[in-house]
Amino acid sequence: MSTGSCPVDHSAMAAAGCPVSANAAAFDPFGEAYQADPPEAVRWSREEEPVFYSPEIGYWVVTRYDDVKAVFRDNVLFSPSIALEKITPVSEEATATLAKYGYAMNRTLVNEDEPEHMPRRRALMEPFTPEHLAGHEPMVRKLTREYVDRFVDAGKADLVDEMLWEVPLTVALHFLGVPEEDMETLRRYSIAHTVNTWGRPSPEEQVAVAEAVGKFWQFAGTVVEKLRQDPSGPGWMPFSIRAQREQPDVITDSYLHSIMMAGIVAAHETTANAAANAIKLLLENRSVWEELCADPALIPNAVEECLRHSGSVAAWRRLVTADTTIGGVPIPRGAKLLIVNSSANRDERHFDNADAFDIRRENASDHLTFGYGSHQCMGKNLARMELQIFLEELTTRLPHLELVPDQEFTYLPNTSFRGPDHLWVQWDPSANPERSDPSILRRHRPVRIGEPSTRAITRTVTVESVEPAADGVVTLTLTDGTGKPLPAWSPGAHIDLDLDGLSRQYSLCGDPADTRRYRIAVLREPESRGGSRYVHERLRPGSTLTLRGPRNHFRLDPAARHYVLVAGGIGITPIIAMADHLRSAGASYELHYCGRTASGMALLDRARRDHGERLTVHCGEEGGRLDVTTLVAEESDGVQVYACGPERLLAALEEQAESWPADTLHIEHFTSIKRELDPTVEHGFDVELADSGLTVHVGPGQTVLAALRAANIDISSDCEEGLCGSCEAPVLDGDVDHRDLVLTKAERAANTVMMTCCSRACGSKLTLGL
Repeated sequence: MSTGSCPVDHSAMAAAGCPVSANAAAFDPFGEAYQADPPEAVRWSREEEPVFYSPEIGYWVVTRYDDVKAVFRDNVLFSPSIALEKITPVSEEATATLAKYGYAMNRTLVNEDEPEHMPRRRALMEPFTPEHLAGHEPMVRKLTREYVDRFVDAGKADLVDEMLWEVPLTVALHFLGVPEEDMETLRRYSIAHTVNTWGRPSPEEQVAVAEAVGKFWQFAGTVVEKLRQDPSGPGWMPFSIRAQREQPDVITDSYLHSIMMAGIVAAHETTANAAANAIKLLLENRSVWEELCADPALIPNAVEECLRHSGSVAAWRRLVTADTTIGGVPIPRGAKLLIVNSSANRDERHFDNADAFDIRRENASDHLTFGYGSHQCMGKNLARMELQIFLEELTTRLPHLELVPDQEFTYLPNTSFRGPDHLWVQWDPSANPERSDPSILRRHRPVRIGEPSTRAITRTVTVESVEPAADGVVTLTLTDGTGKPLPAWSPGAHIDLDLDGLSRQYSLCGDPADTRRYRIAVLREPESRGGSRYVHERLRPGSTLTLRGPRNHFRLDPAARHYVLVAGGIGITPIIAMADHLRSAGASYELHYCGRTASGMALLDRARRDHGERLTVHCGEEGGRLDVTTLVAEESDGVQVYACGPERLLAALEEQAESWPADTLHIEHFTSIKRELDPTVEHGFDVELADSGLTVHVGPGQTVLAALRAANIDISSDCEEGLCGSCEAPVLDGDVDHRDLVLTKAERAANTVMMTCCSRACGSKLTLGL
């Protein structure tokens, strides 16, 4: 390593030596380790040196989640202008070859700075929104079906060559609106662009690559001119040509030429590689593949986890425009950054057990594979659509698919994009399900366009036992259908069960240390709409159910000095789990259990046995009645009250809590107070997205969540009734009309977050950190 390649003044530190560590000096993004598994190759960096200088490539390398996201967020300080810069200097002969073809690739949406970037992005966004992408689903399904038909009876195939390379390219060309007669020519040129920009071709190879890129550029211009003659058809390029007529100063001729070429590559290779990575990963984790075959509803979140764990975009590049610090490391103006988003996706600081492949991971869609902020991939939802359809087709028609053993996986050497050159699979054609049941070819689930809801993250559980717990109450014990441990939970958590078409929430009341079993208690409600009746009349040991969760929006505050636990009727279920935890922790607490009759109070014997003198039973038939005015003394700092039970009890507590210190009372709600939006009463407002550089209008009859999704903004959700907190968004400016049941009074007063499924703006504008 020469000191000339190091950004540090060595004359000032002769005694200390070069500050570039041995690991940093040895880092080579073109080496076998990085090409095979970028996150693993820089694990040392995430753990020891998250921002380091690489003399091998002359870049500062950033590897942790928060740092990578911060770089993506600020596209002024961290300019994208070098995103498409050739990482290997081009030889004079290759440069001359490109010039021969008039190659003049301009800035595109990927590498354009402000103030030019956002006006163009806004002008060209519409075809990428979920509403417009939905029209492409039949085409993607048709192509996928046709390509699988070609090899389904063969018993062996290279999925990359025979499907995954071709279908995304054809989809990309259709999406762009390329005439059918020009598609084959454009197919031949696309890979050269990747090698030219992100690869390390030899001087001899550079000339051949430049020849192909030049022809690609020249022919792309020919196609644009053809489309200009009649831009009335479908596709992004005809749309862009029409938009140019309205905004010629924003969308120029050279810009159209450049995005024609760049658009093919962007929509093709990253999706093809992502699909190959996903299928390889799933087949390497056979039990997960089989779960998808058994339950296609898991596919949308499985796609997100595949993109997180083994995405096709390993890294991006940025140029530092002013002296700054990243992760506490000083970075000078003019420095070049390699931000390894694939490493960020495996950062334990953001993703629990980050190396594990978990298709039920609730924050899988926090991945940075599509980037973040104003330069986030516009085509992300087209890619999601394709990946979902590929997985549905293969898991339905070839559930017995497996990797050909002992094959060697190779990758096109480059810093930024990653996918196997070949993916050989095999199967027994005689076992193809469609041979015995052709009807499977007519089944398909609607594609989820946009970030998947956490409601789709399910697992199958088996009823181990059904036991009476009180008059009209049974206790269910549930185990994982595959015998695996169930997810960990904490006191206050609940699960969702699908019961004959109804979704119902039940608090866990067992032992959190028992990872093999969940326990819930279910009261048969006289006015049941079917959920509790189904449990009492239909469930038996051996029955199977679909479960979501657990989730906890009713957590104990570990800093409280004393806890007052109040349960009414079946509301004992979360409360007794809290009491058990507090007893084990040696905390100060009291437990109040209210009920009409002792015989109808579930878990009463357990409460008496385990909580003794801490327990006060308020039984109506015995003349006992809870006096809520005595629960909290006037001087009650540090006291927290947790309550679950019938609405009448909770309403009395909420009224009494007006005299208690703020946020003393915590209530578990299973019933929403969300009302349908009345456009004649509500008002519209604008939501400015600080990180994305967009302004979205929310109509009087529209939720913020719906408006964000319509504008192609990723945001999680679950209940969409203001109960769960999944759709929380940071608020930077503007007053929020809070309508959820999640935030405390103090949190509402702080006005730093909102639930986008139900809450709105008090005024005409909100600014969110999205």
